Amino acid sequence: MTKRTSAKYKIDRRMGENIWGRPKSPVNRREYGPGQHGQRRKGKMSDFGLQLRAKQKLKGYYGDLTEKQFKRIYTEAARVKGDTGENLVGLLERRLDAVVYRAKFVPTVFAARQFVNHGHVLVNGKRVNIPSYRVKEGDVIEVREKSRQMTALLEAVQLPERDVPDYIEADHSKMTATFVRTPGLADVPYPVMMEPNLVIEYYAQN
Repeated sequence: MTKRTSAKYKIDRRMGENIWGRPKSPVNRREYGPGQHGQRRKGKMSDFGLQLRAKQKLKGYYGDLTEKQFKRIYTEAARVKGDTGENLVGLLERRLDAVVYRAKFVPTVFAARQFVNHGHVLVNGKRVNIPSYRVKEGDVIEVREKSRQMTALLEAVQLPERDVPDYIEADHSKMTATFVRTPGLADVPYPVMMEPNLVIEYYAQN
């Protein structure tokens, strides 16, 4: 198990929010941050603090991407025509690990990254083991035949805490999912409020 995977609950507590909406999150019991100073009263946050927190929350949600990866996605979102915040969310949701998670083939974003890394996923019939692979509209993502009876996979499909969003068509009997369209912010079922506009402000000023 990687350090990041084992630290996913720490991300929740650092943010003070259950960012994946999981029933086991420690934030459901304690809303203060981790560590010995976690219970100190929080003062009013500066604009920079709010922007940084919005960035860390969005970055953390997608499996705690590295700063380099996240900034590269932001730069691309800023270059494309249209609203940069919407573009950013669309690019993040087109990551293969995000699509595997949304299709409910795995229980967490961290598990999705590992699932793709280990070669369990095919895109349009070809094996792809790069979690950051960019899925296109109309692409068919499927679980490899040999991997379809994995316990984690069968349990994830039954998870009641989240539904497959309408920009992905999933067929759990065949273990396939089609990426129908690139979503906007309003389409993405985030359990907490994400503020990509603050992320854009953060990068514009720093």
